[in-house]
Amino acid sequence: MITAITGASGHVGACLCRRLLEQGRRLRLLVHKDTQALEGLPAERVQVSLDDPSSLLRACDGVEVVYHLAVTISLDRRQQDTMTRTNVEGTRSLLAACSAASVRRLVHFSSIEALSDQGGHVPTTEDNPLAGAEDTTAYGWSKARAEGLVREAAAAGLDAVIVNPTAIIGPYDFKPSPMGRVLISLARGGLPVLVQGGFSWVDVRDVVDAAIEAERRAAPGERYLLGGTWLSLSEIARLVDAAASRKLRRLAAPFWAASLGAAVLDRLGSMNGRQPVFTGDTLKAIGKHRRVSSHKAQQELGFRPRPLEQTISETLSWFREQGYLAGP
Repeated sequence: MITAITGASGHVGACLCRRLLEQGRRLRLLVHKDTQALEGLPAERVQVSLDDPSSLLRACDGVEVVYHLAVTISLDRRQQDTMTRTNVEGTRSLLAACSAASVRRLVHFSSIEALSDQGGHVPTTEDNPLAGAEDTTAYGWSKARAEGLVREAAAAGLDAVIVNPTAIIGPYDFKPSPMGRVLISLARGGLPVLVQGGFSWVDVRDVVDAAIEAERRAAPGERYLLGGTWLSLSEIARLVDAAASRKLRRLAAPFWAASLGAAVLDRLGSMNGRQPVFTGDTLKAIGKHRRVSSHKAQQELGFRPRPLEQTISETLSWFREQGYLAGP
């Protein structure tokens, strides 16, 4: 039977495709425009648009399992309408296509940002409610609404499971992703000033392996938080410097100063069309110091995230092999 992947050309999709091909799976890769990450892979490709329900219905015909990864990720609130169209309405259209095509199982990739944060030192678990518009970033709000749609479909009979990863880093980051760009900049000696804050970081390969196990083993309607190691941005920078065998001095700006700077950068971005590394939503995400419990995934899926030092080192090696660290 066929396994279909939406968002196959993204960071997680590129890794998932390779893992499933290693298992001998027959893949149908649902792509829109960019296919750089899929070059040379022995898999069927189908052009679809999440704005076109008929293309999704055709793509799901004869499919046994769907992995839904297609997403617009941005920490720029100017992209809120785009994220709503892709992340929310696109998910709604895909759910309808899965039901109409009698897909056996849907694995939906949500986000830790889709869940509310209880604050303090209380870890986020699968019992946390979905975030509201004021609880999270614009991206997180779009993912919360999308996950709500998947839960409704599961309650109505669709066999769906959900995974909620934290901040993903790792190889096969062809675009590269926002955090991939941060790692590249750090590796090239950039970003002399960072922000006081951090996140739970997890390797893309560990996320993909857990999602495959969820497809195989999870009961319908279950969801799993996939977190790794919480580190500050300064600690991430030190790991990058250690992998590059050097030591640079970087400053960590307090949040009040970073907030002023982010406001200025947001305005400059509106003028020149470029998204800065640190925006108001970036600060909202990393300023929570959120801890995440992946106990359920560890117990039921065998989820064991690798050491972050290994992830950073191997990711930079991959970027170097791909030529992302070359040049001035």
